Amino acid sequence: MQVSLEATSGLGRKLTVEIPPERIDPEVDKRLKSMSRRVNVAGFRPGKVPMRIVKQRFGDQVLREVTEEVLRDSFQEAVVQKALRPAGGPHIHPGELGAGRGLKYTAEFEVYPEFELAPIEEMEIRRPEVDITDADIDAMVETVREQRKTWNEVERAAASGNQVLIDFHGSIEGTPFAGGEGQDVAIELGAERMLSGFEDQLIGVSKGDEKKVRITFPDDHPNHDVAGKAADFDVTVKSVSAAQLPALDDSFAQSLGVTEGNVEGLRKAVRVNMVRELEQKMQERLKTQVMDGLVQRNEVELPESMVKHEIDHARDQVMKNMELPKSRNINQPDEPRLPDELFVDEARRRVKLGLVVGEIVRRHELKPDQDNVQAALQALASSYDEPQQVIDYYRRNRSAMANVEATVMEAQIVEWVVARARTTPEKLTFNELVRSPATPAQPADA
Repeated sequence: MQVSLEATSGLGRKLTVEIPPERIDPEVDKRLKSMSRRVNVAGFRPGKVPMRIVKQRFGDQVLREVTEEVLRDSFQEAVVQKALRPAGGPHIHPGELGAGRGLKYTAEFEVYPEFELAPIEEMEIRRPEVDITDADIDAMVETVREQRKTWNEVERAAASGNQVLIDFHGSIEGTPFAGGEGQDVAIELGAERMLSGFEDQLIGVSKGDEKKVRITFPDDHPNHDVAGKAADFDVTVKSVSAAQLPALDDSFAQSLGVTEGNVEGLRKAVRVNMVRELEQKMQERLKTQVMDGLVQRNEVELPESMVKHEIDHARDQVMKNMELPKSRNINQPDEPRLPDELFVDEARRRVKLGLVVGEIVRRHELKPDQDNVQAALQALASSYDEPQQVIDYYRRNRSAMANVEATVMEAQIVEWVVARARTTPEKLTFNELVRSPATPAQPADA
């Protein structure tokens, strides 16, 4: 087998592979002889079909099958011979097929980039430090009470924190618009769940009032038909209600499933949940800093085939969520197709991050810790009624198990980077950590 290599672009490569007939023809003859003992051809007894007839009937088919196998195997051999790491599948351009002529083909593809990793030791990571205070627990208990509040109708004007039940009819320059009507809509004033200014204009209304509300849709509103436009709403107030929080007593604790059945037991249970949430948010914050830092600090040439694949994957996910078909065809000429520009930035980021993380794993020979894998599998299975069945399924299913290992590997990489980066403590309150996004890591000299 003769192999020649040509660089077609930065990461583009073209292999030209020549396969001698000695690698193809004997295998074709072998398979045809085997077929001659099995095939049924009219006019001949089974096993007595002449080879000439077998070749006429099945020669081209068998030649194609053997050629496809040889092509696939020889490409892998050529890649190993030239020490290449293809990024994605090749585009194969085969030559003409024919007995006694062998095979010559070209394969075009991209390779993984070679690059130097930015020093991990120069990355700065802010490690959050948080104490859960009694005030934090009190606030969380109040949040739980808020989630279980009831509404009682009152005969007075609505104030901030009250709930109003309304019907409304909206129009833009006198013309109704899609989504501009509602009946029996409950709005908690001050909760800011409606468009800016809508709730404020309902403060002071009473049951039976009719109110005109005018708001302006933001320029970036997802409905382009109304974005940036002023709308008028005719509102009818059907009721005004005030909130009533449940009493903070043993009955309330018991209603939440607290086994100790008292307020102190509730506070302990709340603290346990807060600690669990705190640990999760701390890991998420560290992960965000690590991943952002790896992307920002490393310069990598990206294989465009990988970027294209990531764009297509992201588009398919969005269209699946929107319940739209994945691609156009001649029977559906008017199907929408989301443009690449919507996904390209995130796709390039994900490809770059994957390449950097993969290089860290490759160079430092990192592998998922099997104890951590088993612990993750146990934790995953514990949420099901039959945990052992779930565990057995994952152990039998290599693809499913690979997903668990990938999750564990990701956590190990974050831990590995944090252990080598420059870390500084960052004092935060519980609310600051759980309610605000993490800050991306910055280079040490920034």
